[in-house]
Amino acid sequence: MSIVSNRSRVLLAVGSSFLALLATPGVAETGPAANAGEEAAETAVTDGASSANDNEITVTARRRAERAQDVPIALTAVSGDTLERAGAINLVQIAQLTPTLVIRNNNARNTFVNIRGLGSNSDQNDGLEIGVGFYVDDVYYGRIGGSQFDLVDLDRVEVLRGPQGTLFGKNTTAGAINITTRAPSFDTEFAGEATYGSGGYHQVRGSFSGPLINDIAAVRITLSDTHRDGTLYNIYNDRKVNDYDNFSVRGQLLLTPTPNLNIRIIGDYSKQTSYSRAASVVGLFTKYANGATLTNNWLDRATRAGYTPRFDINDPFAREVDVNGPIQADMKGYGVSGKIDWDLGAVTLTSVTAWRGWDWLPDNDTDNTPLAITLRSGTDNHQRQFSQEFRVASNGDRKIDYVAGLYYFWQNVNALGHYQQGPDSALWNNPTANQTLANYALDGFLSYSVIEPVTKSYAAFGQATWHATDALSVTGGLRFTYEKKTGLFDQYTAAGNDLSLLSQADQSAAQKLRDAIYPEKRYTTGLKDDAVTGQITVAYDVADDVLAYATYSRGSKSGGLSLGDLPAGVSPVVKPEKINAWEVGVKSQFLDRKITLNAALYWTEVTDYQAGVTDYIGNTNSTIRYISNIPGVRSRGVEVDLAVAPTRNLRLTASAAYNDAVYKDYTNAQVAPESRNLTQVQDLSGVQLANAPKFIYSLAADFTQPLSLITPDDEAYLRFDFNHRSSNDTSGSNSIYTRISPYGLANARVGLRFQNQRYDLALWVTNVFDKEYFDSLSASNQGLITGGLGSERQFGATLRAQF
Repeated sequence: MSIVSNRSRVLLAVGSSFLALLATPGVAETGPAANAGEEAAETAVTDGASSANDNEITVTARRRAERAQDVPIALTAVSGDTLERAGAINLVQIAQLTPTLVIRNNNARNTFVNIRGLGSNSDQNDGLEIGVGFYVDDVYYGRIGGSQFDLVDLDRVEVLRGPQGTLFGKNTTAGAINITTRAPSFDTEFAGEATYGSGGYHQVRGSFSGPLINDIAAVRITLSDTHRDGTLYNIYNDRKVNDYDNFSVRGQLLLTPTPNLNIRIIGDYSKQTSYSRAASVVGLFTKYANGATLTNNWLDRATRAGYTPRFDINDPFAREVDVNGPIQADMKGYGVSGKIDWDLGAVTLTSVTAWRGWDWLPDNDTDNTPLAITLRSGTDNHQRQFSQEFRVASNGDRKIDYVAGLYYFWQNVNALGHYQQGPDSALWNNPTANQTLANYALDGFLSYSVIEPVTKSYAAFGQATWHATDALSVTGGLRFTYEKKTGLFDQYTAAGNDLSLLSQADQSAAQKLRDAIYPEKRYTTGLKDDAVTGQITVAYDVADDVLAYATYSRGSKSGGLSLGDLPAGVSPVVKPEKINAWEVGVKSQFLDRKITLNAALYWTEVTDYQAGVTDYIGNTNSTIRYISNIPGVRSRGVEVDLAVAPTRNLRLTASAAYNDAVYKDYTNAQVAPESRNLTQVQDLSGVQLANAPKFIYSLAADFTQPLSLITPDDEAYLRFDFNHRSSNDTSGSNSIYTRISPYGLANARVGLRFQNQRYDLALWVTNVFDKEYFDSLSASNQGLITGGLGSERQFGATLRAQF
């Protein structure tokens, strides 16, 4: 594994020196406290509004504390209180509260995150980042898999839609997810909860905060432990599949040595162990689209190997699988960060220093049988990153507000692929070959592949807002980014029978069988890239609490390295994306802010869109995944958010988004498996992008009723939410077998709060109507259709206490 370069060490030393300098009380000037524990930037409710009124959240979408409704950006801000009421503890559940944010978790390494249809087209490649930036407490996560733990004790979640490259930097061409955790408090407080639900679900969470030294040092400790039984039954070993155990701990230290100096140090560790993933068999096609017979299909192979499926191929919701592979989806995430805010009166200086690591240890059963075809299949990931950001931002109300800064990011991903064939491999994949020779060549054949991309990124940025009049403001920003990437791919034979013992002719034939699936190959590659991105926004206060705005953004997503055994003619260097985006919107509130109505129209043009391609290796069910550039993509649509809170006891919300995201120019797309007998490419120009539902809407109602059972502050509450997504393709090939049907999910929660919310007992149900739906579908060249099944109805109870 690579280690941090000398330049990285220098930057780390400079950052550490800067932190030490700022931490010296004698250096700080006396002045008003800035971002003390980020309390100022984390106020969830103002103006006596409903406690559920997320439109009153103060956000930092422009790297300064602003009321969400005053920011001329299409954003969704959800408070930690709302997340708790909705029972949302991970990124997938949070996405259900946000229009045009689509998250699909095939597994942590291959998590799909799209905003307005853009961001990630297909399986992630280790040498490429997605176009949606993910931030926790101002720290960018280089691998989206590092976000796939329980997210607890949150202050707020901000989903910024559209390019955010000026202030949020690299790879935010589709948008950014900005998460802020609750900061340490100088008032002693404790919150804990226990949850038990069906399917063996249980969770314990707790958070403690309080002073170490009055007004100088405070601490916050957060723990979470979650377990869920598997959702599938494995006939092979009488065991549940797709379970998980998640454990997370986060510790924070807040130092305020002077009133105008704040230091927040955060360390976290998370671990997941999971006996998964196994895909469910959804069906089988034995004829191509033109009626020709698909010979040597999955069922033909199973019959030849003497295996009769013990599950109903056409009934995936029986939730049965029959696999013998050593499946697992284990991972760890950990890191430490330090943020300093130093208020000098006219400006605030900010430094954010962070180091993070992520380890991903998977194994998969790719043949969906208990046969010994593929014994091991998976790619381990060990990711390390370091980042340093310096910012200076103006304070107070000025004619011109500004923020400027420097940013450095280093990342190393060390991936090790392991793929081993078993004694049934030859008969399954190579029935016409000499079986004695094929078995000798393939049984026990183990191939390792080392994939190691290294990224170094440097940036300088600035943004200013000119308040031309009391009503009119103009914001402009620029960012320059220079990036260097290097990559290694090394695939070699790690184990197998000794081919040198064979005759020369048999050696050649045996080696050809091995090379057809995992040939020995080694190469290095790299790229250098620089980009100027920016945006300009004109905002106008049409009336009190009515803001109209128009924005043009120029974005860029850095080039990537597609490291693997690539098909002939495919370059390992992926060109950067270029984005031009236009947006007009209005943010409005009426009737003393009891009604909030926000709307945005957007149009985004992407050149050289980076898209994933999956090719099957010969006659096997193993695949090659690589990244290619699509000449042109367009995303356009409208988003509307409505919130009505006529009283403190009732809040109704609705969100809807129409997203027309299509390939403008994609004449050489990978063909769907049902047409592979005729051609290997197809024209997808004008077709909706994969994983991009055209229409999404959600509805929610929060109702509280005072009861005065024990104290006058007791109340009952009810929450009901429903979200719907239209049909969309999940494969990237627009196959008729990989289009999921539209579906809607309803969730409900009813409870009692006692003693001014000190105690809270809730009963909840997810997927109230037990809707059967698919998260994803995939079709192989063997005719087998597999999928990820949506969650069944689940019910449970949560007891919460806070002091």
